[in-house]
Amino acid sequence: MRVLLLVNDSASSTTARTRVLIHTVLSERHDTEVAFTNRRGHAARLARGAATTGTDAVVVLGGDGTLNEAANGVAGTDCVLAALPGGSTNVFARTIGTPDDPLVATEAVLDALEAGSITSAGLGRTSGRFFLFHCGMGLDAAIVERVERHPTLKRYLGHPLFLLAGVDTLLRHYDRRTGTLSARIAGPESTQVDGCFLIVVANTDPYTFLGSRPVHIAPAATLHNGLSVVGLRSLRLADSLNVISAVFGANGSLGDIDPSVVQRIDHVRELTVTGIRPFGHQLDGDHLGAVDELRIEWVPDVLRLVMPSSTA
Repeated sequence: MRVLLLVNDSASSTTARTRVLIHTVLSERHDTEVAFTNRRGHAARLARGAATTGTDAVVVLGGDGTLNEAANGVAGTDCVLAALPGGSTNVFARTIGTPDDPLVATEAVLDALEAGSITSAGLGRTSGRFFLFHCGMGLDAAIVERVERHPTLKRYLGHPLFLLAGVDTLLRHYDRRTGTLSARIAGPESTQVDGCFLIVVANTDPYTFLGSRPVHIAPAATLHNGLSVVGLRSLRLADSLNVISAVFGANGSLGDIDPSVVQRIDHVRELTVTGIRPFGHQLDGDHLGAVDELRIEWVPDVLRLVMPSSTA
């Protein structure tokens, strides 16, 4: 096979030694080329170029942002995408069963390619860009934006920085009085969710990981059955503690919380999110700025994805 190893050398857990070893292992079985990316948008262009010139697989060594860009580059083509853990959290790679060790993960990907363990995955899409695991708006995006202001700390602190940024944003930098977001879910019986402080549209579950602990918000979300929409309508202390208890539970039972606090709707194909004022949004952990409205849709079978586990 023709393989492109797409590397983000700036990712949190990517080292030169690891990259060289992975390249060596891949080259033992396939014709492998290496390309490097370290700025926004570059990985998408490299992956798209590879897909349109006959490359069979793009293997990404980087974080979730690099993987998202590569997915946008190969979506809709015959080129397959494989994920290796190179970032601080590696949400999507871990969600599909990729081992945490990059070298072990490389062997798992090679075995999956040999066995033909490839699935046709559905993705979310908004404003012309796909997302692998979630689109977050409101408070969720505000936390990501604050983390991105400190790229060096993000590289070395990882999860603690997200926790600190979350507390700081909630207490000092976010309006906790009025939920300004609304979502209108299209379908035979359209549904309206109003007064939200944050809305997350999930394509997979868990939402993220804190250390080895998964954070569940939408257990029904998979790569094959549409999106799950989760809206948080209260930031009162008691309600927030109930939400935290649920997302760290065994099944992410947000649906059991009072619907005046949390609303979750599964198997969604299309929705529109609006705000009383412009609101921030992020895709797969990359903050993309403020908008007045987002139309989000689920696109089935748009990505050929290497599955290094029985989840295929």
